[in-house]
Amino acid sequence: MSGIGRFRARLRRSVRRPDQHEERRPGPAASAGPGRGTTDRSPLHELRSLFRVRTLAGQVFCLVLALVLLLVAAGAFAMVAQGRQASLEEARTRTLSVARTFSYAPGLVAALSSKDPTAILQPRTEEIRRAAHVDFVVVLSPGGVRYTDPDPAKIGTRVAVPHETAVNGRSVTRTVADRRGPAIDSVVPVTRPDGALVGMVSVGLTDRTVASVADRSIPLAAAAALVAAALTAAGAALVSRRLRRQTHGLGPDEMTRMYEHHHAVLHAVREGVLIVGADQRLTLVNDEARRLLDLPPDAEGRAVADLGLDPEATALLSSRDTVTDEVLRSGNRLLAVNLRHTDAHGGPPGTVVTLRDTTELSAITGRADFVNERLLLLYEAGARIGTTLDVTRTAQELADVATPGFADATTVDLAEPAPPGEEPDAAHAGSLDMRRTAIAATDPDQPLYPVGRDVGLLPTRTTAMRVDITESGLGPETIARLGWRNWDPERGVAILGYGFHSVLSVPMHARGVVLGLANFWRADGSEPFDDDDLDFAEELVSRAAVNVDNARRYTREHEMAVTLQRSLLPRGLPEQNALDVAFRYLPARAEVGGDWFDVIPLPGARVALVVGDVVGHGLHAAATMGRLRTSIHNFSALDLAPDELLGHLDEVVSRTDQAEAAGDGGAEISGVTCLYAIYDAVSGNCSVARAGHPGPALVLPDGTVEFPEAPAGLPLGIGGMPFEAAEFQVPEGSRLVLFTDGLVERRDRDIDAGLALLRGALAGRPDRTPEETCDDVLDAMLPDPPTDDVALLVARTRTLDPDQVAQWNVATDPAAVAGVRKNVAAWLTDRGLDEEAFTTELILSELVTNAVRYGTGPIEVRLLYDRSLICEVSDTSNTSPHLRYAASTDEGGRGLFLVAQIAERWGTRYTETGKVIWSEQTVGEPTGPELPGLELPELGPPDPSGPGPSGPEPPGEGGRDGGDEDDEGAVGGGGRGDGGADGGGAGERGRR
Repeated sequence: MSGIGRFRARLRRSVRRPDQHEERRPGPAASAGPGRGTTDRSPLHELRSLFRVRTLAGQVFCLVLALVLLLVAAGAFAMVAQGRQASLEEARTRTLSVARTFSYAPGLVAALSSKDPTAILQPRTEEIRRAAHVDFVVVLSPGGVRYTDPDPAKIGTRVAVPHETAVNGRSVTRTVADRRGPAIDSVVPVTRPDGALVGMVSVGLTDRTVASVADRSIPLAAAAALVAAALTAAGAALVSRRLRRQTHGLGPDEMTRMYEHHHAVLHAVREGVLIVGADQRLTLVNDEARRLLDLPPDAEGRAVADLGLDPEATALLSSRDTVTDEVLRSGNRLLAVNLRHTDAHGGPPGTVVTLRDTTELSAITGRADFVNERLLLLYEAGARIGTTLDVTRTAQELADVATPGFADATTVDLAEPAPPGEEPDAAHAGSLDMRRTAIAATDPDQPLYPVGRDVGLLPTRTTAMRVDITESGLGPETIARLGWRNWDPERGVAILGYGFHSVLSVPMHARGVVLGLANFWRADGSEPFDDDDLDFAEELVSRAAVNVDNARRYTREHEMAVTLQRSLLPRGLPEQNALDVAFRYLPARAEVGGDWFDVIPLPGARVALVVGDVVGHGLHAAATMGRLRTSIHNFSALDLAPDELLGHLDEVVSRTDQAEAAGDGGAEISGVTCLYAIYDAVSGNCSVARAGHPGPALVLPDGTVEFPEAPAGLPLGIGGMPFEAAEFQVPEGSRLVLFTDGLVERRDRDIDAGLALLRGALAGRPDRTPEETCDDVLDAMLPDPPTDDVALLVARTRTLDPDQVAQWNVATDPAAVAGVRKNVAAWLTDRGLDEEAFTTELILSELVTNAVRYGTGPIEVRLLYDRSLICEVSDTSNTSPHLRYAASTDEGGRGLFLVAQIAERWGTRYTETGKVIWSEQTVGEPTGPELPGLELPELGPPDPSGPGPSGPEPPGEGGRDGGDEDDEGAVGGGGRGDGGADGGGAGERGRR
């Protein structure tokens, strides 16, 4: 058998049916892999599919293509070889005929016998060579000497190959090795009439010339071969493509395995399968279908109407409609029938029918539906209960889920909140104060207690209890078993009269704590609760109890956080005249945050405004806010510039982060932003520094809104970069607006849009008070409760009247102190402050003398009359005085102590050019004890680290430094006329 015959036999074995029960040819749905039954493919995809040797079609294509190529190659080789042989024969004939014709040419013998044959024959041989299309024509002597040659240099030479045959008088044709390569050479003798040999004629063709003649036939042969190969390959491709479609791209092994699996699965599954063709004949049926329909053995191939089935079954199997799980009765069986068309995806027309025996399933269908309903109800409970962290809402969600799917009415009673630090069941030794929190019923006119009623509970049981009211009633014994308190017997009669016949009472527990009680009621028309309902109710309530406990704990922690936050925020505004301030603080809707604000009066008619935001919510954010607010107050007491204060605060946050990160369970501060501004009521200047916080807004007296440029530093705690302060002038009557990002930024609105909205809310109406401004801004910016904390601070600026400010330059001469005292006394008298003159002169004498002795000029004295009287002495020195105790034998060291005793407050602040020592006196109130009777405590030695001399001054120097002789007694303060000024000078020297 030939190779093609063996291959066809293999193909027939691969595609034949495994047995009589299988389909003759698989449809598109029987494809072994995705896409193998698809016929809508591109030509390129079809061509690629043909080269898949693993498929049967690919194997056929490759075999046929290989045979065709082999035959074409053999034919082409034969044609080329035959052409080569023909060219050789033609060359032999041509050379021999040319040689013979030339040997008999007239005059050749005479030319050979002449004295110079070459001269006569060379032109003639070349002419003959060109005319006969041969490579060489050579005339030889009988001894083999060339008379002519295409190469004149060879004339006269002897040929290398002897021509013995031609010498003997016979023609010869043979292949010789010529200088031009292998050649076919024909040699013919030239004789006289008497037979004597006079010469020989040699005519030849080289192998190259012969091959060129043969090569002319190669293109034709190659073209014919290519055409034959293309036609044969196209035919093979068409045959293979059709074969691939019929075999669905499967290989022989795959087809065999597919049909074996098809047979095994088809007859092993517990589901009947039938295929009805387009002619309504049964094409395929498996063993289960035979059993379910009681079909005869020869059912395949017969019409459906001839199978002896019931009319209903016959009509259903013959239907062309799509059927899904339609119930068909076959004898004592209930069959679920499904019909699908086999030609839905390009397969052969027909219908596939599947049969499933549901007789056994029908017995548990009702039970499955019941379980399914309960599972769906539990799923719904998981999705609906606990959507918020509100206790009342969570209780109502439990009641809504259980009604009407489980009960006709549901009530939820929760324990009253326990005192702080106690759990609900620990707050009452014998009973719990339970209050009706939620109720849901199919009938709103049911007689159960309404929401808000105190029902009480005796927590004597931890499991659910089921009571059949129609049997036991709602008497005292039943109520005692249920543990209900504050029960009204008349209410029990009303419940029985309404028709409630069954109740489930389930305690609500979480972490060993009784949180409440859920009661489920069923009325007439519903089945009584059974044990399954009892288990389900416990599961439902246990899930809800977790959510109720979470909500209760969240509420308690939220209240604690709110209480902590409110205790840490300012409860009022300090008294000061520089700013008219109003503020608003709105906590977040869900959780407490860490936003804060502050108004801090500073010396010199200045006020610090602070807003900040701790990222995060809850107790940690509130506690962090309190710590930072305390730190800011402490740093403000040092009278630092805004950028310096933020630098110190940044270090505090960084250290706190490091300490808490190193501790066990410490939570780091995730981020803090802050804005610190200082407003000076004397100059109207405002200095601002911010750490990652939105800048302030400035509303000018004409209603124009500006956002002053202030360098945005990094948030606190990041560290590594210094902060910068910006200064700008604020006209009197302007409004400074400070806020946190919760006011201008939301999830649905970026900060730029928020700032534009804020500008619109602040613009216009320049006569608005700060309180009105706060209300208008919140109404415009926050129509809904905020999702983040909001702190808003509005401050309308004021400036001191020039008549309230006095300033003098002081020469660096101790004698200038007396002039300062006189100017101060006159200025105070003009303003009706005669009573403050003595104290003020004493304070300024000490401060100015100290500046003259130990400071560097220029020295300035400034008085501010606001809510209090402020004395300021400035110089360009960077040293700061400190309050020290002087020994009883020291001549000085008491001046600053006197200032501290007389003034309300005193301190030092640094400026860009030096320092300012200030004191503050309360106007109109006693300033302290009378100086002549003042008893000074024993003071310690002076501080040797100061820049001044450590020893006492001569007594005379003190009197002269303190002022002129008229004022020595007033300045001395100790009864010594020469010690007043020295007290200030020596005291200051000791303090440095």
